[in-house]
Amino acid sequence: MSRLVKQVSIESPTHKLKECIFNFETPMPDTPPAGARVKVRNAGVCYRLRSASSSSSIKSVEALHCGSPLHHSVRDTSLFPGYEVAGTVDALGEEVGETDLQPGDRVIVYPYEGHPPGYAEYIAVPEVQYLIKVPENMSLSTAAMLPSGALWAMNTVFSAHKHVEKVLAEKGETGQCKLLLVGTGGLALWAMRIARFYWPEKRERIIINVACLRDEGISIAHEYLKVNVVQWNEDLYEEQLVERTKDACGGYVDIVIDFSATSRSIRRALKCLAPDGVLLLSSEHSEGLISRFGPVAEKENHHLIPIEFGTLNQLRNLVHLVSTGEIEPPPHTIFSADQANEALAKIGRGIIPGRAILEFPDEESEE
Repeated sequence: MSRLVKQVSIESPTHKLKECIFNFETPMPDTPPAGARVKVRNAGVCYRLRSASSSSSIKSVEALHCGSPLHHSVRDTSLFPGYEVAGTVDALGEEVGETDLQPGDRVIVYPYEGHPPGYAEYIAVPEVQYLIKVPENMSLSTAAMLPSGALWAMNTVFSAHKHVEKVLAEKGETGQCKLLLVGTGGLALWAMRIARFYWPEKRERIIINVACLRDEGISIAHEYLKVNVVQWNEDLYEEQLVERTKDACGGYVDIVIDFSATSRSIRRALKCLAPDGVLLLSSEHSEGLISRFGPVAEKENHHLIPIEFGTLNQLRNLVHLVSTGEIEPPPHTIFSADQANEALAKIGRGIIPGRAILEFPDEESEE
């Protein structure tokens, strides 16, 4: 009989915390012939997208009650979809060809199509190309933040880059590009750090403002982002929020990054965007939102652009930049894997700056 291993699955948020997290045991996976079996040590607290047919799955961020803690945590980028695993190679498949990997190597897993549905103590990775070595000077808990959150933020910054360059070129040598970043959670913290790395020589010409979605985010924005902050208090009338945003940003903005956009935030962003402005949003629910707001955006020549997670090569580059200290990772808090409920509850209350990371026991502590 196969050995049973623990698994934690975090599903797309519903109104109730207990409906999001599932703990159970699953058989130890076999080692794929051309892949590897990985002993998981750390995993980022991300949620798995359920199938569209699931009655309890959110179809958009708006499906969560606007005042609920989970709604706030998704909106401010503290909680997002993804698959983030860091651990060690337990075994390599018998058909694996030439590779620099060997059992015992510390690795992260690229979130490939068809990845496992949850975080188990051991996972099977079908091809070794999806494994990236973790440098010795990087902790596995830090490495676990890279495969989804950091990678998504990097791809977003890369996508924004050409628009930033276009705005600066059009405004001349003394012109400025104004960017509005929505949220103060883990995704926003990564995006800010990556943007500052890639645009250092133009920092004075790229003005970044942050829209804070809850009171706890104000201190995070000041302490970790050190940027101008505009508070989006959803209890205010929409026109008040639009005027507040334009006042804080010194007028219309050229680019908005909203990872977890809703109908209301897109409508607000379009009213704050300058003509020919760009709104970057998650590809997760972008199809319906772009279909709905595309005609409105076209009137002012605004552009709605969905952003995917990023590539394997981008993730390799990200590992290098973080390990060399060129990009500083956001803070993170570690919870044991059986404390996933506590981690998600604290994320919902906004009391974890940065990221929450789950940790499975190592072999020594299991004995």
